[in-house]
Amino acid sequence: MESSNSKPKMNFHVETSRLDSHTSLSRCKSAEIKLDTDMKGNPNAFNPAELLLSALSACIIKGVERVTPILHFQLKGIQVIVDGIRQDVPPKMDSIRYQIIVDTDESEDRLRLLHENIKKYGTVFNTIAPGTNLSGEIRRK
Repeated sequence: MESSNSKPKMNFHVETSRLDSHTSLSRCKSAEIKLDTDMKGNPNAFNPAELLLSALSACIIKGVERVTPILHFQLKGIQVIVDGIRQDVPPKMDSIRYQIIVDTDESEDRLRLLHENIKKYGTVFNTIAPGTNLSGEIRRK
């Protein structure tokens, strides 16, 4: 799947099956996650919009894990809070706002550098950003 002048591409594979009228199950590698596929909602599973927001938050944290050793950035913990607003017509996520809360003694400049790296190298982040009003901040705990 590579052209002669492109970089190697990563492949991903997920399989999802309907369990019943309320829930579906997605499987990837040896992991699984229940999905809310009920038209009335299912409080015991992630709906597709919540799954998208979770993917973004996981992308942000994975980005932190990727760049902290390179930047020699020290942290004790991280929390990501993501809120999305859905519009009805056409149905889409109109805007997504995130907060990255880092437990660190690093300087404000280093926090900004971490944030720039998260935005630059996040696969899900860069997939969502062009089609959604995506904004957020990084701050100290």
